[in-house]
Amino acid sequence: MSQPEPPSASLPPGQIATRKFPVVGEGEKAARLPALDDWRLVLNGLVSRRAELTLPDVLALARQELAADIHCVTGWSRLGMSFTGIPLAGLLGALGIEPLPEARFVLFTAYSERDHDTSLPLGLALEDTWLVHAADGRPLTLEHGYPLRTVTPSRYFYKSLKWVRRIELLAEDRLGYWERESAYHNNADPWPGDQRYTTGSQDRKTIEGFLAASSYVPYRGPKKLFLSVDLRSWAPATRDLGNLHLKDCDLRGVRLDGADLRGANLTRSNFEGASLAGADLREADLEGASFLDADLTGADLRGAFLSAARFCEAGAPGGSRIDALRWEGATGLLEDQENYLLGLLGQPG
Repeated sequence: MSQPEPPSASLPPGQIATRKFPVVGEGEKAARLPALDDWRLVLNGLVSRRAELTLPDVLALARQELAADIHCVTGWSRLGMSFTGIPLAGLLGALGIEPLPEARFVLFTAYSERDHDTSLPLGLALEDTWLVHAADGRPLTLEHGYPLRTVTPSRYFYKSLKWVRRIELLAEDRLGYWERESAYHNNADPWPGDQRYTTGSQDRKTIEGFLAASSYVPYRGPKKLFLSVDLRSWAPATRDLGNLHLKDCDLRGVRLDGADLRGANLTRSNFEGASLAGADLREADLEGASFLDADLTGADLRGAFLSAARFCEAGAPGGSRIDALRWEGATGLLEDQENYLLGLLGQPG
């Protein structure tokens, strides 16, 4: 069951408040929606009866307002959002559907190219999960889950599924997409213990092999994820580092001048004091990464994902060295970081 959150004026550990609503997870290109006349929301599994709803069916029921804070695993929080929809418990009640006694979990599945899904304990979902079709008084955009998504405020936002198409009650839990593929924590509670990721994605021998490697081809891709690893001693033998997945890793002080890091996933990794002068970070996922006091002179961040990335510290002098940095098409910068780059570099492009 969910625990009461502290007052909204406070933030979970490691979070930064924003007035924006950044796009997280898969963008609109991942959605695989049918024509709206063919759209259906299916409720099945361990329920007293199966149901299938059209979008007008859902919209006729989903007219309540939810005021909530949301917290993204990458490090941003939006306080005081409003959503329009219906609690999951209210939807089941309106349809006369009862969970069977053996039902203990609920799995939500999306209209997406990879059938994205997420799971929750049934008690938590009945207490805290909503089906919503509008945010801050406006219909959801496709990139935010149009026409219908789930919102579970007490958990990191990857537990809130875009483009929902099926709600299935289960006796046993099934890990969701991000938990299976990116080692996200299955409990996802932002408050006690900061449950962002699991640990131990690579053993010591694999890490030692990585640090000593002359080529990083065998380490490319999401299946080769390095999570929460101390890489401060890394001195890459080659600059060809594209498509590495080094999430939440400690890279403080590492020299990566001129490195080709195109398409790398470096979410929440710490590059404080690192040298990335001339590095190619095009299309890299840098959400939540820290570049405080890093050298990004002449680096290329075009098309990078930058929500909750930090280049300066509020109220602190200095910041990243960013002369001649390129960032056209980069997305997701929070307000203070965007102002910092604009103040020193001007409008990109």
